[in-house]
Amino acid sequence: MKKTLGILFAAASFWTNISMAANPPEVRVAYSGGSQVLMLAKADGSLDKALHSQVKWVQFASGADALNYFASNAIDIANFGSSPATAGIVRKLPVEIIGVSGVIASYERLIGKEGINNIKDIEGKRVAYPPNSTAQYALEAAISVNKLDRSKITLLPLRPAEMVAAWKRGDIDAGYVWAPFAQELESSGGHQVFATKDLQKDGYLIYNNYVVRKAFAQQYPETVSAFLRIHQQKVDEFKKDPESAAAIVAKEVGAPVTTAANTLGGLEYPTLADQGTAAWLGNGTDTTHSGIGKALSKTSNFLAGIGEIRQRDIPDNWDAAIDSRYIREAAAK
Repeated sequence: MKKTLGILFAAASFWTNISMAANPPEVRVAYSGGSQVLMLAKADGSLDKALHSQVKWVQFASGADALNYFASNAIDIANFGSSPATAGIVRKLPVEIIGVSGVIASYERLIGKEGINNIKDIEGKRVAYPPNSTAQYALEAAISVNKLDRSKITLLPLRPAEMVAAWKRGDIDAGYVWAPFAQELESSGGHQVFATKDLQKDGYLIYNNYVVRKAFAQQYPETVSAFLRIHQQKVDEFKKDPESAAAIVAKEVGAPVTTAANTLGGLEYPTLADQGTAAWLGNGTDTTHSGIGKALSKTSNFLAGIGEIRQRDIPDNWDAAIDSRYIREAAAK
């Protein structure tokens, strides 16, 4: 009897391992409507081939939408900003950061109307931002490091499309937003006043990240690593021929080529090998003190300061929030 049970347990273990290693029939990938290197994989179908699965592309308007999709178990992997990702993690969504898709440089920026020539000029003005986004984080950080009087600024939370409409109606004087909406503001009489990259000298790391459902990653680790390898391939394609890549992405998202080029060029792309080090996601040890761990601490304290999350909910460490094993595995291959 014991021998029979042993055989049954061994068989069960074998089939469990087979199930764990199998490719998922479908991978639900969420993305914003803007230009990003991942769109190159959507255009040529290379992500489906690399994952050996059908990819279902789910579009969202803001990071808050991505969090709602995760909460309802409607997506598996998403590319969105570090600020909403931090909020989701603190609120105990069962997700983790697996990679940085791009560090925000000039991709997100403050656009102002005539008379707003520098960041200090937004005092006394109406300034819009997408709520729970990296743009909001950058705007608040800019107000803080430049020692502006926040009480003198009328801050208006608006979704990007709503911001453009409000701008054209004359309801706002400035807006902090990403492409292609930033270009829409610029083409309607606006000009760049401040860019997120201007915060790097003050120690702010603001980025877009790849976030995955923990249950999905645990069941399909090879799929997650393969996904990250495709990201690096598309970054390499963009760097090799930026014009061609911009044209492909522009067609895929329905944007002008100049907009796609501006957006893709407005991000900085750390390599997979770099990301598996202490400077980024960490090498598997002391995750909390990795570059992204420190960024999560800074971002969460900011979010608590503006009332987006509760200070008491911020975890003591980020070991459960960042998992670098997938990116280190992807870099090794």
